[in-house]
Amino acid sequence: PVKPDTTRPKFYALDMFPYPSGSGLHVGHPEGYTATDITSRYKKMQGFNVLHPMGWDAFGLPAEQYALQTGTHPRETTAKNIDRFRTQLQSLGFGYDWKREVATTDKTYYKWTQWIFKRLFEKNLAYQDELPVNWCPKLGTVLANEEVIDGLSERGGFPVERRPMRQWVLRITQYAERLLDDLDLLDWPQSIKDMQRNWIGKSEGAQLAFTADNADASQIPVFTTRPETVAGVSYLVLAPEYADLAKLVTPEHKAAVDDYCAAAARKSDRDRGAAAAKSGVFTGAFARNPV
Repeated sequence: PVKPDTTRPKFYALDMFPYPSGSGLHVGHPEGYTATDITSRYKKMQGFNVLHPMGWDAFGLPAEQYALQTGTHPRETTAKNIDRFRTQLQSLGFGYDWKREVATTDKTYYKWTQWIFKRLFEKNLAYQDELPVNWCPKLGTVLANEEVIDGLSERGGFPVERRPMRQWVLRITQYAERLLDDLDLLDWPQSIKDMQRNWIGKSEGAQLAFTADNADASQIPVFTTRPETVAGVSYLVLAPEYADLAKLVTPEHKAAVDDYCAAAARKSDRDRGAAAAKSGVFTGAFARNPV
């Protein structure tokens, strides 16, 4: 192969890799890829060394389900689907460097993701924690919020429930300050940068402890950005997943609390956050204001 002129400026155009489903490309794929193709060709004409690869985000729930239903190994169906996607993309004439094609299911690719994870673990940036997830018993897997619609899985329409599950977590909070500061270095629309800041979610405040009347529950930690207003607190709201909830609930309120928690478990975080009308039930417990 011809070696690129290293004296030229570099330009890297990275598309979002598609999931190679059995249905092939849909209209949304070429719509987005056309824009990056135009940009890449423009940069080439300006004299840049352009790296514009294509690849396949090939691990996915549909492949797993198809394998279970048909007894076909996912490796076989994924390879066929990739061949179909590649043929369709090449017919559109996009200027990809196909010598640099990657697939996330290729062991020569995911050995590096495993290598990266190992380094994160060695630096104490990967750890295990028990966190609530969207669990679908029928599919036997965890689903993203986007894959849950009205308490049912997008694929198959099976019931989904919220349950705590031990899982690997990356300690990105270690880099929260840098992520915030470096947003100013990006040539992005301000609205997008504001979304990123909200996603990082930095808040400055104080953590207080409300003492529950129930001796078994001890203290309830509360974070607030306005500690000067604590004197006016009239009630506390606890998440259905609160670890010490069972210690707080009085016998006469247990049935109502259990029913409420069960209903909340059938909703995703998105559904719970989107509810216009706030809801809840009384635990029967009271807490003392720290001030």
